[in-house]
Order: sequence, then structure tokens, then C-alpha cells
Amino acid sequence: MRYRTRVTAPAAALIGTATALTVGSAAHAAPRTGGDPGTPGPETLDDQVFPALGNDGYRVSSYDLDLAYDPATGLVDATATLTIRTDRRLTRFSLDCLGLDIRSIHVDGCEAGFEQADEKLRITPAEALRAGDRVTVCVAYSADPHRALPHTGWVVTPDGFAVCGQPNSAHTVFPCNDHPSDKADFTFRVTVPGGLRGVANGVLTRTETLADGRTAYSYRSRSPMATELVQITVGDYVVKDRQGPHGLPLRDVVPAARATALEPALSLTPGLVEWLEARLGAYPFETYGLLPCNSDDPNAFDFTGLETQTLTLYKPNFLLQEEKKIGSHMMHELVHSWFGNLVSPATWADLWLNEGHADFYGLLYRYERGWPDSLGLTTMEARMKDTYARGDQWRQDSGPVAAPNAVNLFDSQRYLGGVLVLYAFRQLVGEDVFHAVERTFLTCFRNSSAATEDYVAVASQVCGQDQSGFLRDWLYGTTTPRMPGHPDWTVTPVTPSLATPHSLRGGHYHDNSATL
Repeated sequence: MRYRTRVTAPAAALIGTATALTVGSAAHAAPRTGGDPGTPGPETLDDQVFPALGNDGYRVSSYDLDLAYDPATGLVDATATLTIRTDRRLTRFSLDCLGLDIRSIHVDGCEAGFEQADEKLRITPAEALRAGDRVTVCVAYSADPHRALPHTGWVVTPDGFAVCGQPNSAHTVFPCNDHPSDKADFTFRVTVPGGLRGVANGVLTRTETLADGRTAYSYRSRSPMATELVQITVGDYVVKDRQGPHGLPLRDVVPAARATALEPALSLTPGLVEWLEARLGAYPFETYGLLPCNSDDPNAFDFTGLETQTLTLYKPNFLLQEEKKIGSHMMHELVHSWFGNLVSPATWADLWLNEGHADFYGLLYRYERGWPDSLGLTTMEARMKDTYARGDQWRQDSGPVAAPNAVNLFDSQRYLGGVLVLYAFRQLVGEDVFHAVERTFLTCFRNSSAATEDYVAVASQVCGQDQSGFLRDWLYGTTTPRMPGHPDWTVTPVTPSLATPHSLRGGHYHDNSATL
């Protein structure tokens, strides 16, 4: 399957360059008669982990989301306007969509037919779309954040909601091409009654006081974004601004009643950014900050922290702890600004690139400060020796590091298993070459999506020799390879009776992170 935002040029041609993916405009020429009659667009991108996710036949270049929240009913009235570019002649195309009540759809201003089937919204325009057309799709709908669904991206709070779309639930919040390979520009307008604030990714561009006393907040993300990274929140929040390294604007969205209590945690961010910039380069987006979600319900969401672009969602009580309890995981989430947000996974099988890197730098930060981890260990070498011993068991229980499925996607193998791969590679090539690979990979695939094989290709190019055999053994092998520099390390034999997935919670998201 060809993933449209993935850079497929050889790595050698990309070294030292930033990958900029843009979508040009195409004028409509009428009439659309004769020639290829067109076909319905495929309703999948054949993702290895979520085979039904995503749609083909077009690419989305932008989303404009306009949401209005009514606290009296708890409902959201919304319009999603998408600009798409077709890559073939289409009589019908589809969006991912679940649990949304669709009122109407217009394609380039003309009413379109539609039907909802499973998690797809099938759209039939008045006339077939030609290959290369630039088309505006406007979907009017309403949503109930409380609605019981097989999975949901809504986090309901006492005074509103937040959004957590990862990995496959953004389309329960807005109709979209819900796959990280199709990144797009985003603008938002969030309308709320007096006393509440609406917030979204990016920077605030306008605040409007409406005639009925409501307020509309508009935001724009300056960099393309995967759908799973969208954040929209409504509640009794205050926005706290501060300055990061090199004048970086930082903004935290904080429950008004907890602003003072949360300040010690929020004040850590500038130092975290400075530490990471020294290793990965300048922070890649227009702003960063934390969103301690205004809910103490332990079941509100099943993770401690979740990266959404420019704004990390947290359980508020987690951030009330002392620095040594939270600093490592705060670093983990910040790392996702580079690995996961700036460079998104081309498929969900590439998740280890996100989580392995986030845990790698999060653990380095912990051990530099002398904070023991959850096992009482205080060095990366000691933690990796422990992880190495578990390697064959994890490979049997959760599959190789880069070969997950939907059940074990967020198991420890994608986190600590990913760290072990990076540690082994650094052991092989040395600190300087390793960091050159990291920065080159981020530069080559900036604002795009990348696959595991892309990382392998960049590693080989920067090292000046083929590293594919070494890395593929670590990423896809069913047994744990020898650790460079540590011939004495041994792997514990597999115990069939213990062959259960190494997920600490049996669910999704980040609570299998070693930084907690």
C-alpha cells in the first residue's frame, strides 16, 4: 500500500534536507463527461494493525473544525470542512466516522448523498470527481460526548470535555481520514457559553464575543498534524503563559481551581525543553504546554499523559507529585513533539519509533538526575540489562518490537523493547553517530510520516554502511540478538506458562512507559 504522506525517495537523497509536503490547487474544468467513468474510492489503507482504518483515492490538505458546546444538553453542534485532493476519478469516497449524527454534506457547495456503514461515511457527490481535483467537503453534524461507543475519543468532564483520539478514535469526534500517514493543516473555532473556555491545538488567532453572550475561540496549527493528535477542550480553564528557551511561547491550560497547586509541575517545562533541544534540535512547533484535564474520575481516560500536538493531556493529580515522580514522564511526553508529532508513524506498526524514543530520552533524563526507576535501578545500563533478560519472553508474548497487532500495540515491547533496540544501536555505532542518525531522521521526515524502514535507511546512510541486517534482527527477530559491548548479558529462557501480553493494564496508551 502506498502511504501518501510518506517520503519514498532514497534516504541518500534526503540527508540534510527537510521534507516539505504541499498540496497545490487545481481549478475545476467542466463538464465532467466522457473518459474514465470513475469508481468508488477504497475504504481502507490496509494498515497492518487497524486494517479498516483510513481511506484512499484522495489526500486531505486541511481541516476546519467549528464546534459549539451546549452545557444544558451536553451536546456538540459542529461543522467539519475538509479540503481534499483526489488522485483518481471518484464516483464516491469515504471518511472514517463513528457515533456522529450527520445532518448534511456538501461537496464544492453542492448537496451530496451519503450513508453511514460501520465506521465509514460514504459520500456520493453530485458529479464524479476527477483525478487531481481540489475539492471542499463540508459535513454538518452533531455529537454526544457521553454516547456509548465501541471506542471513543471524547473525555467527558464535569464542565465540558477534552479529546484523546489516539490511536483510532479521532473519527468519533470529527469525520476524517483517520490515519497518521495523511497529515493536514488544521484550524478550529470553539464556541462556549460564558464562564467556560474553548482551547485547541496551535495558537489563538481570534476571540469573538457573540450577541448571545457566548464566546468563540479560534486557533490555527502552523504545522500539519495527524488526526490522532487533535486536541479540543472545553471547561473552566485559565491559560498560563510563560517563556521557554530562545523565547519559545509556552502556554498551559489549567483548571482554574487548581492553577496554584499545579504551578510547581508547570514550571518544569522550560528546563525540559532546554535539555531535549540539546539532543534533538530546536523545538519544532509554535508553542508547547500542558493540559491537566479537569476530571478526577479515575475512569475518565486510561492513561497518565497523552501527546496531542502542542498540548499534552494529563491526569491532574499526577502532576501534583514531586519532581522526581513526574519529571521523567513529562520528558517522555515532550519527546513526542519530535517522535510522533513532527515525524508521525507511516503505519501503526511503526509505533515503536514514537514510544521507544520517548522512553529512551525519558529514562536518560531520569538517570542523569539520579532518580531511581520503578525497579529501583539508577542507570540506563542496569535497566537495559534487566530488559535484555526479558527479551525472548516479550518477543513470544507480544511479538517483535516492530510487529504489533491491535491487542498488543501498546504493550511494554513497544516502549522498553524499543528502548533496547535504540540502546543496542548506540552501543554498535557510538554516541556521536547515533545522535547524527537521530537528527538526520527528524530532518528528512519533518512534518511528514515515516516507517521503520525509513529509519533503517537513514541509519545506513549516516553510518556509511548497511545497518539493515543488524536493525531488522532487533526489530523483527523472534529471538533477542547479542548485545554489542556486553557479551556477558544473557536472556532468560521463555516460560510458556508466563506467556501473557506484557501490558500493565490490558488497555491502550502510555501507562506501560518505563518513565512512570
